[in-house]
Amino acid sequence: METSTVAENVLQLVSFTLANEEYAVDILNVQEINRITEITKVPNAPDHVEGVVNLRGKVIPVINLRKKFGLPEKGAGDTTRIIIMDIQGVTNGLVVDSVSEVLRIPSGIVEPPPVTANMSSKFIKGIAKLENRLIILIDIDKMMGEAVQV
Repeated sequence: METSTVAENVLQLVSFTLANEEYAVDILNVQEINRITEITKVPNAPDHVEGVVNLRGKVIPVINLRKKFGLPEKGAGDTTRIIIMDIQGVTNGLVVDSVSEVLRIPSGIVEPPPVTANMSSKFIKGIAKLENRLIILIDIDKMMGEAVQV
């Protein structure tokens, strides 16, 4: 019985970097992580939508998280990855600077998001404090739900 209680209080996350900041999403949403491939542009798509990729015969929209978060643009490098995620039942790809690791952290170390006037802060679930690192936990469902409504 105690084991299940402990398991419920542990978050499993995939961490990634964007502009030297560390972010994380729930591992249950992540399907796979791929190297950057050729992205086909889609006319009249929102600025943060890079285009689409063909993943084993399935067309997947690709979102650049740097653009979505209003960060400076950066060309794809050796560490650039596309995180393929199931978001609200839809498969999407998220372009990130690099994928760091899979983390298992106790939910007790996550603090609520800071209250700011910045619109992107509403996509933040919380901030995890690990030794000398702060990891921003993204509420991917809220972020993508917002993107759909725009």
